Amino acid sequence: MIDRFTRRGALALLIALPAALQARDMTIDDFTGDAAARWRFFTDQVMGGVSTGTLTFGTLDGEAAMQITGDVSTENRGGFVQARHDLPGGLPSDTSALRIRALGNGQRYFLHLRTSGMMLPGQYWQAGFDAGPDWSEVTLPLSAFKPSGNLVRRPPSGDTIRSVALVAYGRDHQAEVALSRIDAL
Repeated sequence: MIDRFTRRGALALLIALPAALQARDMTIDDFTGDAAARWRFFTDQVMGGVSTGTLTFGTLDGEAAMQITGDVSTENRGGFVQARHDLPGGLPSDTSALRIRALGNGQRYFLHLRTSGMMLPGQYWQAGFDAGPDWSEVTLPLSAFKPSGNLVRRPPSGDTIRSVALVAYGRDHQAEVALSRIDAL
């Protein structure tokens, strides 16, 4: 026989459980502490391109930030500079979007996601955003990320995401873009 205290405890658990299972925003990075140890910078030179750039960390317009500056060139089949943050444990499975706080030179930049099962370096999911001269928040639903090619089939879900990258990509231009925060929603 279950006593009434056990029944009340079970009822309280059933009432509290849905709230505990609801999605909670997760900070991927706020660029405080040793942010440089969490990010890797590379350019299309890894594949013979000629793009150049730098990745810096510090305070920008009063906010802790990561900034990419550089010269993106499509010469030699290149065309990117990027900073990547590995996420070996993935994100919460109920992640539906990424929210960033960005600042830039008025141009279009991208977030790239790599998911488990991606083997080739050119495989990723991509969503673009415009980075203006003032800090602004941009929310990118996972459904907005497009595959880099036909070999990428399954849409990204939070628990399959293994890295996120800030990328200046695809055209000849001067890159100047910063992030002060990335959150999984």
